[in-house]
Amino acid sequence: MNVFFAALATETNSFSSIPTAEAAFALGQRRGEAVFGDRGMYGEMARSLRDLVAAEGGVVSPGVFAFAQPAGPTVQAVYERLRDALLEDLRAALPVDVVMLSLHGAMISQQCWDCEGEILTMVREVVGPSVPVGAVLDPHAHLTDTMIDRATVLCFMKEYPHTDGVARLGDAWRICLATLRGEVDPRAAVHDCKMVSFWPTQSGPMRGVVDRQLAQEGRDGILSISFVHGFPWGDTPVTGAKMLVYADGDPDKAARLATELGREIWDLREETQIRQLSIEAALDRMGAANVGPLVVADIADNAGGGAPADSTFVARAILERGLTDVGLAIFYDPQAVAFCHEVGVGAEIDLRVGGKLGPTSGDPLDVHATVRGLARKATQIGLSGGLVALGDAAWIEVAGVHFILASERTQCFHPTAFTALGLDPTTLRSVVVKSTNHFRAGFDAIATDVVYVDAPGAIRSDFAAIPYRRFTSPYWPKVAAP
Repeated sequence: MNVFFAALATETNSFSSIPTAEAAFALGQRRGEAVFGDRGMYGEMARSLRDLVAAEGGVVSPGVFAFAQPAGPTVQAVYERLRDALLEDLRAALPVDVVMLSLHGAMISQQCWDCEGEILTMVREVVGPSVPVGAVLDPHAHLTDTMIDRATVLCFMKEYPHTDGVARLGDAWRICLATLRGEVDPRAAVHDCKMVSFWPTQSGPMRGVVDRQLAQEGRDGILSISFVHGFPWGDTPVTGAKMLVYADGDPDKAARLATELGREIWDLREETQIRQLSIEAALDRMGAANVGPLVVADIADNAGGGAPADSTFVARAILERGLTDVGLAIFYDPQAVAFCHEVGVGAEIDLRVGGKLGPTSGDPLDVHATVRGLARKATQIGLSGGLVALGDAAWIEVAGVHFILASERTQCFHPTAFTALGLDPTTLRSVVVKSTNHFRAGFDAIATDVVYVDAPGAIRSDFAAIPYRRFTSPYWPKVAAP
């Protein structure tokens, strides 16, 4: 048995001014056998699939693996080069018994708003109608008819934070293997929830929703259940939340369950939303924190949603309030990092921090800082347990406030973003992380409490006010009863 495995993924923020071009994919790109030695997400997935396939007496033929941090639409020529590289690798691997892909689901290029649908269409043209094609995807995706029609099965991660990529890849593999053997006939149905929002799953009502869906899979002919959250800042004709169900040979059964589960999400719409504090209210909580760290999420400047990760709104307010024993991570500021490396640890330096990439970044902070720590090729632990690159990085202190600066743009996933520079976040009264919810996987273990701050930024969560052009369907919360 020969199983082809490849990946092409980025999450496109249609309103971001940050380009997704060749350099954006350079850091997260592997090809062929090199992926098995990768220390990040793709390596974890590839090794896991290799073990599953080997247990069936088969081998994995790896192709291209390419990932870019979320930003604006991918430059068309870059998308086409990577798409064509994936197809070239697939042709070189023929004949194949199964195709497995890791895609995002919210990739938009300058000329294609459904990149995943196009990739799956071209893959299907290469392998023909009878080869099972499975994909694992991010739930912050735009689910299209083309994607469903061209794939045998699409398994979207259930957890947010997305800690279950390897598990969902295993689900897709088992369904494809059973399809290859003629044991199942996956039939899909979709329910449009008519909602735009986000749904953390680590606690509350959504924790129960995910657990119940996991319990339903593999019973009574139900092969797979995916709540596709949608990506609010991707402007497509099909933006929004969907419920996807695969049943064995029975599309009507799939449709009934998809509708039932989709209506459950609708009924929970108020209870499942993140509660946010104003900047001033968040500062009050930080000032009252005696034992830390209180973790404060600056959700509007999350690089994982396409934000610049250099906004200064919260940092400026902290400095003006005179709070101390506060840490902030991760500021994307390659120039400031370079200056810190020039002067060295212990040096004092006048530095301009943040506020560089556009109006949503705010004004730069001009500070007198002490360089406390430096690192070359720093990393933090990511969602899968693999490593996420920070590039060259620096820790500076400004009047008792500690900034982690990095030369690679990424959200803050884990306390190791601080400890990589020598700063123990558990010694601080509060830490501010530029992340929407993925930080919970790493920080819940050390946080005395977690709050979300409603600050200005590139990915504000006023979902009713997102200036869509392609997406024209009515949706909650813009419409009370869409």
